Amino acid sequence: MSDDPQSFPMLDLYQQEVETQGAALNEGLVAWEADPASADIDALMRAAHSLKGAARIVGLDLVGKVAHALEDLFVAAEKGEASLGSDQLDWLFNAVDILVESGRQAEDKMAAWLKDNIAWADEVQKGLVAIQVAGSAPAEPASPATPEPAPSLVEPQPQVAAPKPAQVIKPPKQTPDLSMIDLYRMEAEQQVGALKEGLVSLNPEIADPKTLEPLMRAAHSMKGAARIVGLLAAVEVARGVEDAMNAAIEGKIKFFPPHIDAFERAANFLAEFSAASDADLAEWPEAHADEYSAVMDGLQRTLAGESLATAPEPVVKPAPVAEVPTVLPEVQGAAPAKAKSVRRERSKSDAVPDKPKSDSVVRVSADSLNRLMGLAAETVVETGQLENFRDTLLRLKEAQGELNGRIGASEHILDKINLTADVRVHFEQIRQSAQNALTLVREQLEHFDAFARRNTLLSDRLYREVLASRMRPFNDGVQGFPRMVRDVARSLGKQVRFEIEGKETPVDRDILERLEAPLNHILRNACDHGLETPEEREANGKESTGSLTLSARHSAGMLVVEVKDDGRGINCEKLRGKIVEKQFATAEMTAQMSEEEVLEFLFLPGFSTAGKVTEISGRGVGLDVVLTLMQQIGGQARINTKVGQGTAFHLQVPITRSVIRALLAEIDGEPYAFPLSRIARTLRMDYKDLKMVENRQYFEMEGQNVGLAPARAALGFTGAISTTTPHLDIVVVNDRNQLYGVEVDRLIGEADLVVRPLDKRLGKVPGVSSASLTEAGEPLLILDVEDMIASIDKLLSGGARLESKRTSEESRVARKHILVVDDSITVRETERQLLENAGYAVEVAVDGADGWNAVRLGEFDLVVSDIDMPRMNGYEFVSKIRADSRLENLPVIVVSYKDREEDRVKGLEAGADYYLTKSSFQDDTFIQAVRDLIGD
Repeated sequence: MSDDPQSFPMLDLYQQEVETQGAALNEGLVAWEADPASADIDALMRAAHSLKGAARIVGLDLVGKVAHALEDLFVAAEKGEASLGSDQLDWLFNAVDILVESGRQAEDKMAAWLKDNIAWADEVQKGLVAIQVAGSAPAEPASPATPEPAPSLVEPQPQVAAPKPAQVIKPPKQTPDLSMIDLYRMEAEQQVGALKEGLVSLNPEIADPKTLEPLMRAAHSMKGAARIVGLLAAVEVARGVEDAMNAAIEGKIKFFPPHIDAFERAANFLAEFSAASDADLAEWPEAHADEYSAVMDGLQRTLAGESLATAPEPVVKPAPVAEVPTVLPEVQGAAPAKAKSVRRERSKSDAVPDKPKSDSVVRVSADSLNRLMGLAAETVVETGQLENFRDTLLRLKEAQGELNGRIGASEHILDKINLTADVRVHFEQIRQSAQNALTLVREQLEHFDAFARRNTLLSDRLYREVLASRMRPFNDGVQGFPRMVRDVARSLGKQVRFEIEGKETPVDRDILERLEAPLNHILRNACDHGLETPEEREANGKESTGSLTLSARHSAGMLVVEVKDDGRGINCEKLRGKIVEKQFATAEMTAQMSEEEVLEFLFLPGFSTAGKVTEISGRGVGLDVVLTLMQQIGGQARINTKVGQGTAFHLQVPITRSVIRALLAEIDGEPYAFPLSRIARTLRMDYKDLKMVENRQYFEMEGQNVGLAPARAALGFTGAISTTTPHLDIVVVNDRNQLYGVEVDRLIGEADLVVRPLDKRLGKVPGVSSASLTEAGEPLLILDVEDMIASIDKLLSGGARLESKRTSEESRVARKHILVVDDSITVRETERQLLENAGYAVEVAVDGADGWNAVRLGEFDLVVSDIDMPRMNGYEFVSKIRADSRLENLPVIVVSYKDREEDRVKGLEAGADYYLTKSSFQDDTFIQAVRDLIGD
């Protein structure tokens, strides 16, 4: 019945339990392996026990058996009856994997998952039993040992006589009354649910009447309801539970964990019996006579205070302990050495679900939290408008004071005029009214100041509380990594001491989720490439165990995450050879590169230093993904290394994507925001300090030449630039090791901005990532620095051609116009020179996203594109062109290093007209393909 996809009640609660206890098990086992002496076996035992009970409530018997075996093994280890080394712990980790994976299944997929994993779960369960039976698990036993009886689940059993053989109890004959069977089923569902829920939380140590009385009442109600409809077998089972509970309340008997299992089995029997169809009710007990007999035997022995050596398992009877060698012929006193034969392929991240904190937790959807964040931000903005009202009141107060002054001056004039008494009384009333109005304005201004201060304080507190609700400790996103590092290190035969620092560092939940994939890649690379084998480390004078540290901290409003190892480091000279070998650059170019520039090649798509392809590395996938994800979340990645001493990866990302600290600058008369994390410096310099080479403007800063481009041009604005100031305001932005200068109209100042996404109907706006509001409530755009850098790079590389186009439009129109899209400057320049020498006008784009912006805004006769590019690869770029009604007929040539047939087919299927390799530059193949498509 439990294999029915519709029969998994309370699955969502079970999944929450798996999240909590699965994380506790993984964390505890990793700590156990690192330091067995300090292992918290009690916590592990409780976690396994909780999952066993939760699985049985839901009806996941297969999973419950694994949790049961895991709990038994923890009990044996605590009593010193089982020794768990790394090989044995592999089996325990496999068991935890089963439990965790079961919690990830949707209800409609659960039955299929159970069916697919029967063999895996059965093998793991047998492995756990074998470890327990073998005790200390000698590597090579002298002779088969006689298995000892399995220990009890949670508490040690009292020293009593061996349990009696199970007696056979036949179910009573019955004639059900079906007239009220639907009401009975409703009652049974309620009472059995209460019984199961109470059993899960029942502590065998404490026979607390307050805990047992609800269970006794549930059994009593179940007994009465079953008697009314004539289900006598259910009456007897319910009576057995009720009597045992009553005896425990009166202190006549004491429960132990196996007795709790007997009650759980009885509850399952009642649940399955009540769910039987009307036609099967009469004969159902006879059809399940063995199960009825086992349930009643367990209840009667519980009532008699007898020991239950092993709790009966539902549905499938366990083999007697003495028969273990028959069930497991491979176990004759020694536990299995390794669990590799049954280890399934896990998810790429191997991450464990987050562990809930001790505080009470309410689940809120991400969309609701984002809307709440937006409303809180609007409250802050609207509160800022109060300052305008205060200014208005101040002006009113000043005007009223001026009016009172004029009235006072008029009074002196009127003293010289003979006025009637009535006129003087009327004038005095006017003067008094004006004075009262001034007093009222002053009072209201004071009240308004107090109100504005309170409102500002409250709105700021609300905003920060909502912002804090989005933050999670760094550890929540990385607690699965110790397990992953442990497994990878063992598979490589390496010894790794892994530490996480800054676990409580708060990070926005969106950022934390995005960090999981890049950190996973980096940690795997560190285990595979960075850390040496124990033999290699000892030969180099290092301790055999390598050190791998993951740390997180806040710095200058950013989250800095560092992965550092003390391994072999990266040999930059060998890396230069790899760059030349893969034809990313010539030997002459690589010889002139700095160490930082050489290390940047590790982030290129398809670049790998691994000598062979494995599940861990060598597939050309990894660090390019890291860089892409960093760019998506506004972060940066860089590498520091020293041969023989180790490597450190530094990731710098925003603490939150909801709010950013930004520099406001005016461009073309409108305010724009530069994320502060991407700004290296701001400068004000005279025009005379600028230098020019090949029509490219640049300036010197700390001994480095920094290219300069107007922000207007980088954003694609047209028209003449009018300058009235004798100086330039420049924002210097950084792109890892490269600096770029952006000229703006003027610098406004810093501000905290609430990030708001652009309307999806706008698509990708060149140079812009999102929007926000100023404190005055005015809209502004937040700049996409990656996009800006791509545009600046294109402007600088084509600086000489920009002037010629402005002066000779006819020449441009006369020539065919080609867009070259490639993230390698070497390839871009090679293609540009070949095409210009052939008489074509060429523009360049530095990646797929930049190319997509260019092709939409410009007019081209042909596009030449690479495949492996950040932000948007060539397949996606070509597909977008073909999906656009205006561009669908635009000829496209793909030029790539990938020369496999499947890559060529994929490129042509995406919509390319030609698919060439970069070796086509060596002859006229490339130019001939261009001429075939667009002519000379």
